[in-house]
Amino acid sequence: MSTSVIEPGTRLAGRYRLEERISDSGGSSLWRAIDEILARAVAVRTFDPKFPRIAEAVTSARSASRLTDPRLTQVFDADDSGESAYVVSEWVVGENLEAMLGKAPLEPGRAATLLYEAAEALAAAHSAGLSHLCLTPRNLVWTTGGTVKILGVATDAVLGDRHSDDPAAEDARGLGRMLYAALTAHWPGAEDASDLPAAPAADGTPRAPRQVQAGISHAVDAIVCRCLGLGQGEPLASPADLAKALRGVPRTPLPLFAGLGNAAPPSPPRPAAPQRPAAPPPAATRPHRRPAHEQPAPSHVPPPHSRHGATPPPSTSTRTAAQGPGPSKRPANRALLGVAAAALTVIVGLGAWALFDTGPKDKSGNTGTVDPKKSSAPPTPSATQLTVRSAEGIDPVGQDGGKGEGKGHLAVDGKTGTAWRSSYYTSPEFGNLKKGVGLRLDMGKAVTVNEVKAQVPVAAGATIQLKIGDTAAPNAMQKVQTVTTSGGSFVSFQLPSPQTARYVLLWFTRISNGSDGQLRAEVSEVSVLGSSN
Repeated sequence: MSTSVIEPGTRLAGRYRLEERISDSGGSSLWRAIDEILARAVAVRTFDPKFPRIAEAVTSARSASRLTDPRLTQVFDADDSGESAYVVSEWVVGENLEAMLGKAPLEPGRAATLLYEAAEALAAAHSAGLSHLCLTPRNLVWTTGGTVKILGVATDAVLGDRHSDDPAAEDARGLGRMLYAALTAHWPGAEDASDLPAAPAADGTPRAPRQVQAGISHAVDAIVCRCLGLGQGEPLASPADLAKALRGVPRTPLPLFAGLGNAAPPSPPRPAAPQRPAAPPPAATRPHRRPAHEQPAPSHVPPPHSRHGATPPPSTSTRTAAQGPGPSKRPANRALLGVAAAALTVIVGLGAWALFDTGPKDKSGNTGTVDPKKSSAPPTPSATQLTVRSAEGIDPVGQDGGKGEGKGHLAVDGKTGTAWRSSYYTSPEFGNLKKGVGLRLDMGKAVTVNEVKAQVPVAAGATIQLKIGDTAAPNAMQKVQTVTTSGGSFVSFQLPSPQTARYVLLWFTRISNGSDGQLRAEVSEVSVLGSSN
């Protein structure tokens, strides 16, 4: 079946302009589109008129639209009343787990953290009566904004015609397979669900992760085995059970924007060809990010190199041209000699700086870094995360009656799946009803503030001021810094110098679309770094 009757440039519902077809299989097509009313990129799935489950797909999408966990793909619109049925969801940009593991397995602590976030998100979906049933490494994305995103809840099962008598157990097994893959860079599931190498097996049963990859703790290994039914441990029967189990093992914080994987192991050395410059590195080792959208069922997902945004590997002719024919060897050698000479100059300069530096001295008169073991002066205390006594939304009544005022605690509960949200408004300037809204933190006493970090799942264009003070009134607090969101989920306020205050305020003077598509302020987690006085 094909949906080729719909072409780029087509407008659906008078607002969604289809720009590029990402995939076309199984009776549905995935498009990159523009919502012309909200001026943002969206993913749109269209259906062949002969697709047998159109109504079911639209119904599942409408059910998924009620999910509020920001780690689950947001569905904005779904309709089958006209000539062309469609589902509109957020356009997710990042790197999926399969692409990450094409470089190397993840460090075990980061793998545990990544799947803990995914398990919590799926647990929220199951609490709402929805499941996935088709989890593969292609459905877990680390976004360019530094967040975890699960693609395809509810909808992928319909597209792939998947059913289960025990959906919670099925999703727990799917998460366990993804954790296995994250730890080993091998896939223990169906061959057509991932391009990763198959997991080593004995008598048709995958070997435990510790037998495949060194450095995995017994605790994490046992969790994977319980998910997959390997060994004698009590099975983990739901995503919530898996999240609870992972909560008890050491986990490494995920970076905001950097890749998650270990560095790829070095290639075996090759004898150098005389007078020939080195060939460029293989395309597989070049880091790149690609958009990861709402995918069809796993059996229909195109391989990573065919997806929109992926960088194709260079052709043989390109590599040959880069190496160059014989006459180019002499200039290449001169260039290499020039680089070596420049490097030597830098080394000599650094050595001279180290010898003649007249910077701070310790008490013995020696220049350079003071050995803390030999110095009687105490080390400078580093900033740590401080305890927030309470959090309160400051949000006079908006379009929804001021429902955001009493939910401030959701931004300091340690759960990225919950959030403080202000009322929603009709314009970025609060419908001209007020000057701003905010989230105020009470530290309980005066503390020294070095930095404030916040996860703010709103679209680009929101303006946030950091204010601090010893009194709770926003107008009496000192404005320290202002940032404008760029569409990522994290913002950081680094104070030029540590300052003392009891109250910390994130004050939105302009808002953008929150995780539910409404114009509002939203903070899912906030932390204050500094020291107690």
